[in-house]
Formats: sequence, structure tokens, C-alpha cells
Amino acid sequence: MRSSYLFTPLIPPRNNVTSLVRCLDSSALPRLHGEPLGSGIFRHQPEDFKVDELMDDSFSLQGEHLWVKISKRDQNTSWVAGLLAELAEIPRHSVGYCGLKDRFAVTTQWYSLHLPGRELALDALEHKDFKILLARRHHKKARRGMHRGNRFEILLRDCHIDSEALAMRLDTICRQGVPNYFAEQRFGNRGENLKRAQELIDQNQLKGNRKGTGIILSAARSWLFNQVLADCIENHKDILINSPIAEGPLWGRGRSGAVDEMAEIEARVLGEWKDWCYALEHAGLTQQRRSLLINPEDFTSQWILPGTLQLKFCLPVGSYATALLREIAELSRPHKP
Repeated sequence: MRSSYLFTPLIPPRNNVTSLVRCLDSSALPRLHGEPLGSGIFRHQPEDFKVDELMDDSFSLQGEHLWVKISKRDQNTSWVAGLLAELAEIPRHSVGYCGLKDRFAVTTQWYSLHLPGRELALDALEHKDFKILLARRHHKKARRGMHRGNRFEILLRDCHIDSEALAMRLDTICRQGVPNYFAEQRFGNRGENLKRAQELIDQNQLKGNRKGTGIILSAARSWLFNQVLADCIENHKDILINSPIAEGPLWGRGRSGAVDEMAEIEARVLGEWKDWCYALEHAGLTQQRRSLLINPEDFTSQWILPGTLQLKFCLPVGSYATALLREIAELSRPHKP
């Protein structure tokens, strides 16, 4: 069952409307390893999608910040951060975390609370929406991207795939990696973040991370990255397979780090998005690079029950589990009554 994004085009015709639709319908993004081996029900319940944040155990054990490891079910990362601020009686900006975790899931992640010169009993932070697993003092605030990555444990239900074909596909994935796409949630509900990006660009108002535009900037950069990656898979797969360290652009000010064939690919693909590139260059962002492929670590699979496949793997910071899953099966969400 394919994604159900049906909508009028968000970006004016002067840009590539077809590729926008492809971006928002994840089933249409080109796959690296061929057609899915079958289909599977994805996220039937929160317990089907477990995420554990991986951190280096290098806490200073002293300092102004109290770090707490939280376990939560079907709870938004930002919502829990607000609850912690309220319970600790500190401003919301005094609570930090390393990354946003999926809501419809069972997740663990670290939060930091800025408590200079103040001790706080953990029972003061008790709440029905989460559970505190560990607590450590540290001299730094938790900030985006400080963690090493995430460990996933995922169940695909109603999944009927030939075991031999599955073993071969998983071996290929471990050797060659999977496309490091940004997932649909990056672009907002029905692509609203991209629509807003176009509006701000048309008004010459994409001016940096002010007034909540940070998420819009991220969506625009992610969108351009996906375009380059999709083109590489469709037209230059050999570059990805033979150059596993190939990187794509997170656009901004400064020289592109692309060389040789990748420089030519980026120039051609992004030539259709000159107004977006120009706006990002003048929005205070510095150009960065992102790996086009990701290789899962500690990857295992097991049939828990007939038709129920369990997958366990670790991914680096900023990568999405769906980028791996879609190389195995066509994913669908259960119908809600």
C-alpha cells in the first residue's frame, strides 16, 4: 500500500513539481537495491518501533546540568521537555536534548536541566508520561547532534518475504549501505514546510533561524539533498556503489565540497533550484556535506512469528530507520477506525 499523499503541487511550475511529488511520496523515491521483497504493516502499535539513544558515557559527574535518561511511550520529545521544565521550575530553554524522537514509538533519550547551584530530588520529576531511568551531572547542556546515533528494534507485521531472498538483501544492505534520505516528517504535514519555504523565498524573507524558521531552513536543505541523492540512484548508481564515502550537499554559503562527477551532478540537479540555493546562501547557513549512503551496524533479523519480522540495527545521527526499511519492504500503516 503506497503513501496517500494526494495534493495540488506546492511549488510553482518554474521548479520541478514532479520531483516534489516524488519527495513527499516516499514509495516513489528510487531505491538502491531494487524492488521491495514484499510488504509489511509498520507501526501497528508503539511497541513495534523502539528507539534507544546512544550516548558516549563521558559525563563529568559534576557541573550545572542534571542529565536524565527518560523512557517514554507515545510521547513527543518537545512535550516531555516542557514537562521537565515545569516540574523543575526552570525556563523551557534551560532544558536540552540531543534529537527529536518519533512520537508513536517506545523511546529512550537523554535530557539536560540547567540547575546551577541547585540540587533536585528525582522524585520531583516524576510524571505519568515518562519514566526516569538514570541521572548524571554534567558541565554541558544537551544539544542537537551530541549523541552517537540510535539503536532501533522494529517489528513488521503481516510481512511475507522469502527467507532466502531476505538473507541476500540484508547481506547486500550491510555491504553497500542504503540511501540516506531525509524522511517525510522532515517536510511537515503534506509538505507544508516546503510550501512555507517557497513563500518565504518569494518574499525574500528566508532570513535565518528567526521566528521559528529554523525548521523551514532544514526542510529546504533536506529537500535539495534528496533531489541530488535520487538523481545519483537513477542515473549514477555506480558512483554510490563504488564510492561509499560519497557526500551530498546541505546547501548554504561557501564552496561546495563536491569534486569530479559529484560536482557535475550537483550543478545540474540544483541548477533547477537556483532561487532556493541563493536564499539558503543568504540565510546565514554554512554549506555542509552529508553522506549519501549509510551502513547499519549490529544488524540482525528474526521471524518472531509467522508473518512478523523483527529487525534490530544502529544508525548514525540524523539518519532515518525508514530509509533502511524501504529497501526491504513496501511499508504501510494500519488503518485507524
